[in-house]
Amino acid sequence: MAETSSPPSLWQLMKRKEVFGWTMYDWANSAFPMIMMSSILPIYYYKVAGKTLPGNHATVYWAYTTAAALLLVALISPIVGAMADFSGAKKKYLTGFALIGILGSALLYGVYTGDWLKASVFFIIGNVGFAGANVFYDGLLPHVAAENERDMVSAAGYAMGYLGGGLLLAICLGLIMTAPDAKVGFFTRLSFLLTAIWWLVFMVPLWLWVPEPRRRVLANEVNMNPVQAGFSRLATTFHKVRRYNELWKFLLAFWLYNDGIGTIIKMATIYGTEIGINSNTLIETLLMIQFVGIPFSFFFGWLAGKIGTKRAIYITIGVYALISIGGYFMQTALHFWILGFAVAMVQGGSQALSRSLFSQMVPKSQSAEFFGFFSVSAKFAGILGPLVFGVVGELMGSSRLSIVSIVLFFILGGYLLTRVDEKEGMRVAQEEEALIAREAVA
Repeated sequence: MAETSSPPSLWQLMKRKEVFGWTMYDWANSAFPMIMMSSILPIYYYKVAGKTLPGNHATVYWAYTTAAALLLVALISPIVGAMADFSGAKKKYLTGFALIGILGSALLYGVYTGDWLKASVFFIIGNVGFAGANVFYDGLLPHVAAENERDMVSAAGYAMGYLGGGLLLAICLGLIMTAPDAKVGFFTRLSFLLTAIWWLVFMVPLWLWVPEPRRRVLANEVNMNPVQAGFSRLATTFHKVRRYNELWKFLLAFWLYNDGIGTIIKMATIYGTEIGINSNTLIETLLMIQFVGIPFSFFFGWLAGKIGTKRAIYITIGVYALISIGGYFMQTALHFWILGFAVAMVQGGSQALSRSLFSQMVPKSQSAEFFGFFSVSAKFAGILGPLVFGVVGELMGSSRLSIVSIVLFFILGGYLLTRVDEKEGMRVAQEEEALIAREAVA
């Protein structure tokens, strides 16, 4: 894709079928984190599936469940990413993992009172599918957008995700809140099934309009199968670890600050439930976050073009640090609304710009492999944060100290980000891509 001296407008970008199809997958799969991670399922897990558990054990087990799901994805992401690059099959791998996630979502329809273990298992299946598919979805970004377009295209993906996830949440919330008391459980479980259907239907534009990137096969890989080539490519990448010094520094910084972000996203609702905030307030606040997040995602895409991607990320990290401190003092529904609005301001921007900055420091033909490492960084962050949250909550008997402890991840991650020379990282990626193009035999 040819580079331009200045990026096209958002309207021009979204008129391109491959860009629109790519962003529509964010619309499709954002139903899962919205319904399953942040709003309806955590409350259902605490009040119904975990109803028979003592004390705050439902909160603790939810944290452990989240950590277990992310550990599985972290272990397999780099190798399957390298296999997808070798096979020229990013979309096929994406589809396979998405169908696993869709299955896990649908199975949650069968969870009833006391079924906390069943809920944990089905959520793990769904989360493995969701997170695994995102490795290949993110890996497609360098192939649908030029370097100077990626901040805005990545932000557009998150904005579409906010809109899609928000619309489904509004539908499910309407069903649950207007249902007779005897039917609330049914309509809550129905929301899990609707998540699966939504995800399946709205990933069709990606299937139709996003082309499979060109396959690059090196001479020493000609007689290899995908598994052999995957491990071979990982070995080569590790041998070049010093070559990608800035990339690894960014991944470490991202691991730390994203740990805080992911923990807030995953634990906010169940934490709010524990301290006594009304379920409707929790879900309505999360619905507000979805729609307020749309303009702020575009805002940070624009801001990155004005002040630089890394500086814009600093702003989001600072706001998140204040949110984690504020969470310690949260007492009322109003407090939850205020903190929710603050999250809406920075959630999409922080993640979209991190994805965009990383994509500019990886060779395009190895994007799935490197986004596998990006996924590992994100998933190990998701393991440590909820795990610390759960351990601190179990030891203290309350989750207030758990939420405030997360500020340390933002401080350390922000500091390490200042040590990243992103321009050097981009230069290395361009040189490596040129080398691969010269040596490729297919």
